[in-house]
Amino acid sequence: MDLPIDAHDIEYAENFLVTGDLATAVPLLEKLVQMLEEYVEAECSDTSKTQWFSFADPFERLAYRRIERDPRELVQMEAPVDRLYGALGFAYIRQQQWESARDALMQAVRWNPMNCNYRLDLAELFRVLGDVQEWAALSNSVIERASDNRSAARAYANLGQFFLDEDRASAASGCARIAQRLAPTEQRVVRLMSRLMNEHPEVAEETDDHVMGELVLEGVPTTPNAEIAVCLLMCASDAAAEGDTAMATDLTVRAHHLVGEEACKALIKLIYESDAELKAERAAGSVDPRSDEAGE
Repeated sequence: MDLPIDAHDIEYAENFLVTGDLATAVPLLEKLVQMLEEYVEAECSDTSKTQWFSFADPFERLAYRRIERDPRELVQMEAPVDRLYGALGFAYIRQQQWESARDALMQAVRWNPMNCNYRLDLAELFRVLGDVQEWAALSNSVIERASDNRSAARAYANLGQFFLDEDRASAASGCARIAQRLAPTEQRVVRLMSRLMNEHPEVAEETDDHVMGELVLEGVPTTPNAEIAVCLLMCASDAAAEGDTAMATDLTVRAHHLVGEEACKALIKLIYESDAELKAERAAGSVDPRSDEAGE
């Protein structure tokens, strides 16, 4: 049985959404979801060995492998079904159907767990619905997976607001300082800094060591995940080898913005050294660890 929808079907429905024609977009998106779910129930049952996903590119697939350590075979869907659920979620948000939007975005995250925009939008829906703990938990989960500085900054800004609401000003200051380094003009970051200065100006005198220590106690990483930067740089290297200089540049810039220039230089050096070792191992018959057969 073939997948009954394709990318063109999703794009057709998205066009109505972009023009604001919700009366046409919503029933069309819902029909596509119904067709998809009937297919998934019949053809894509999860097992201990196989799982279906809708990654946007090889980077997301590699990042999922390295971050989640999922040992199953990853099967790529033939259509961007995460976008379908994301579009439906956005349509429901436009109609202020918060619970339906939440459910749709949960499915978008399920199909593409590496897309941090879905996670951040879902976090906001939980906040609107009054579940601030889930808002904070989803925001925290973004830090481990963020592959661009703005997503990471939004996540830290959310957590900073959460800690302020909980009267934990030092932890909020730690989040604000990291977020400001990542994306100082991001609106959420600006709002957090303003609120922090107005409500707790005294924390400006606290040292970085102190406020970062408070974040560690709260279980919040004090930097974006370097493993994501490694994946970006590995994929940039592959793109450059294939002659796709635009993609290689984009991925490298994202890594720089995420972890900084010095960290990127160190990671690039490690990758080059590792690649040299891998060439020797492949010559001896070893498996490339970037493939699904290897145990990353």
